Amino acid sequence: MDEDGLDAARFDAESNATADAESETSTDAAGTDDGTMPGVPDPEPADDEPPEDVQKYARFKKMDGAQYDRVNEFLRDRTYVTAREWAIARLCSDFRTETGVEMTKIGENLPELVPFMTDTYTPQAVNQARASFEEKVRKAGATFLYGAMCDFFTAEELDDVMYESTEVAKFLLEVEGVDLSVEEELEAEERISSVMREVREASEELRAQEEE
Repeated sequence: MDEDGLDAARFDAESNATADAESETSTDAAGTDDGTMPGVPDPEPADDEPPEDVQKYARFKKMDGAQYDRVNEFLRDRTYVTAREWAIARLCSDFRTETGVEMTKIGENLPELVPFMTDTYTPQAVNQARASFEEKVRKAGATFLYGAMCDFFTAEELDDVMYESTEVAKFLLEVEGVDLSVEEELEAEERISSVMREVREASEELRAQEEE
């Protein structure tokens, strides 16, 4: 074979080897079209979703679309607490563990938990609202008991006060999504009536001692 023939054969062989190498490179590259690197684990996606118990929380669903100011006005006309204190008091009751109330979880997920709350809260703000609610309940209780024990109300008037208070409380529970059975309502009313009987008896004893 002449020299030109040898050179041509060498060129064909080198061309085939180059083509095979390019084919292998293309195959390797095709395996990484999705942007991943061989042997390198994919980064974990950011977890922006609320915790599972927050997603499943079903209170206040009847308040979808409600505005904070309207809710607050309703409560202030009938109770001592604000809409903020009402909502957080319920959440503190529902998100209580053996080690205490989950203040951080409540605050960070407040808009997801309560439709009329639009801002997140710090744990300190949640605790402040909780403490304010507790203080108002204690003061309201002392005020009510004094009115009952100082003979300001008659027995019939006290019954009216208790009935009105019970109706407001039941309405708030229903709005929260609490489904009270007839038996539970009767049991609660009996407990309240029992307490009121004790209050009246204690008041009568005090007045009798004063007359002596």
